Amino acid sequence: MSTIDDVSIGGDMIRLGQFLKFSGLIDTGGDAKEAIIDGFVSVNGEEERRRGRQLHDGDLVTFAGRTARVTR
Repeated sequence: MSTIDDVSIGGDMIRLGQFLKFSGLIDTGGDAKEAIIDGFVSVNGEEERRRGRQLHDGDLVTFAGRTARVTR
């Protein structure tokens, strides 16, 4: 079982593309956009292809075998 990192966003909501960079799962916005479009990112266990998807407290984001949990 992989480790889940808790990442505090300091608010109520963050968009998926922003969270990927903020959490350190991906280095750049361009890389985030490509990974999402190509279907390599999942939110709560389901493939997500919308970069603007709103994430809230408790959502789990997975990319390349690493998972981060959105926390307030």
